[in-house]
Amino acid sequence: MSDLEKGVTEKGAGYAGVQWNILGQIYFPKAACESAFAFETNSDPGQFVPVHVHPTQDEFILVQEGELDLKLGGEWTKAKAGDLVRMPRGVPHGYFNKSDKPTRALFWVSPAGMLETLFKKLHDLSDPAEVVKISARHEVNFLPPEAND
Repeated sequence: MSDLEKGVTEKGAGYAGVQWNILGQIYFPKAACESAFAFETNSDPGQFVPVHVHPTQDEFILVQEGELDLKLGGEWTKAKAGDLVRMPRGVPHGYFNKSDKPTRALFWVSPAGMLETLFKKLHDLSDPAEVVKISARHEVNFLPPEAND
């Protein structure tokens, strides 16, 4: 992985024009280097990422528009525009847009690990079971569906 490039990545765009469709959610890579990887997500009402664990990365979410319901360490909480969510490595977490409005958020992980490579592999896949299998090979481990209750 290269050093961090200076510059600006505009709202609603990924660097070098890149964007990924991951099970219907659009992700825009914002910055990548060995120590961190940042990406913007746009989640329509009803969209979510099930509870999972990053064993080697700390993850953060800055909610920019809308709100997210989060399952964080087995407890439900809510993050609204302007809130920062801290998810330490090893802590199970998932996010859900249970509202009736879209949500836009900036996520980042540290260190970068294999997350950017994972998103490239997940782009346009439609089989959730395949997404889970590929994710496990890239240090993102999904919990059983009952973890989302």
